[in-house]
Amino acid sequence: MTPAARVQAAVECLDLILAGQPAEQVLTGWARRSRFAGSKDRAAIRDHVFDALRCRRSFAALGGAETGRGLMLGALRSAGTAPETMFTGDGYGPACLNDAELEGGRAPASGAEEGDIPDWIWPLFVDTLGEGAAASAEALRHRAPVHLRVNGARSTRDAAMAALRAEGMETRPHMASPHALEILEGTRKLRQSEAYRTGVVELQDAASQAVVMALPFALGTRVLDYCAGGGGKSLALAAQPGVEVFAHDAAPERLRDLDERAARAGASVEVLSGRDLAESGPFDIVLCDVPCSGSGAWRRAPDGKWRLTPERLEELRAIQAGILDEVMPLVAPGGMLAYATCSLLSVENDAQIDAFLSRNSGWRCTFRKSWPVTGGTDGFFSAHLSRD
Repeated sequence: MTPAARVQAAVECLDLILAGQPAEQVLTGWARRSRFAGSKDRAAIRDHVFDALRCRRSFAALGGAETGRGLMLGALRSAGTAPETMFTGDGYGPACLNDAELEGGRAPASGAEEGDIPDWIWPLFVDTLGEGAAASAEALRHRAPVHLRVNGARSTRDAAMAALRAEGMETRPHMASPHALEILEGTRKLRQSEAYRTGVVELQDAASQAVVMALPFALGTRVLDYCAGGGGKSLALAAQPGVEVFAHDAAPERLRDLDERAARAGASVEVLSGRDLAESGPFDIVLCDVPCSGSGAWRRAPDGKWRLTPERLEELRAIQAGILDEVMPLVAPGGMLAYATCSLLSVENDAQIDAFLSRNSGWRCTFRKSWPVTGGTDGFFSAHLSRD
């Protein structure tokens, strides 16, 4: 495919996404219908689409319309590329620009539009992040770095870096966690690498790793990963010596690959159904990485910030509070309830912890920390609640 044909394919995908279809579904469907497209074509189109979604408001302003065509026109102008070089009407590229498109477009307004944040969310950003709101919004406009967790049961960080280098991938240590690496070159080679296939490394954001490493472990500690999702934190927990790990998720199908991944990593994780929780408890640590807005990870799933509504945020806050209350009986006396989100919003973070403490006596907060998206990781928050 020519560069112009890739732009036109992105235009068509973006129109479907703007009409309400999920981005991943649209891109998968396009790839299945377009067998002529090679892997580089698919990757380039995906990059176009996700870049446009990250910068949807500012690109729409620059392009003069919130359409697939307008977003790609804005993307070219943002990059300093003359749109006429792509919008030529030749072959499978986009049709030539009309007079309105040539003369349209404007610089995005400062604040929410320039930061590519929905208007209703912007006050929450400012309330939480203060003077850092603009920098956080800017960070979310760009692609996220790719981080790996080195499996200490399989290798050391230095040895893993050498093994990855031998397979064409350059990495460097990340300061957020002693087991974290950032991929600098060769990301697309990872899943076929020996290091990945043998469980030496796992994909996991460095802040997510740091949330696990902040927990107090000792030999024999029993830990429940209550909102385990795909099990990434469960595997990170199981890599700690002498820790007994259990995983649970309200949607069990999310854990269907965990046994295979644990075997590859040389880890032991016991998956528990809802019926098993009470019989298997209590636990020394219950980790709840609760459902949230995902605002700290919008670089990875940029359509999430446009799909979030005030009503959905309130629903998520109710779910978060409900999870905190329902897991309390699973925490052993003297144990810990660890709360985590990949959110930047205080209404999901500090406000939830303060509300929990106000309605439950016998608990105290011993740790709170935010990992900002401006620090080279996803935005994360974690708090430790100790039971007296």
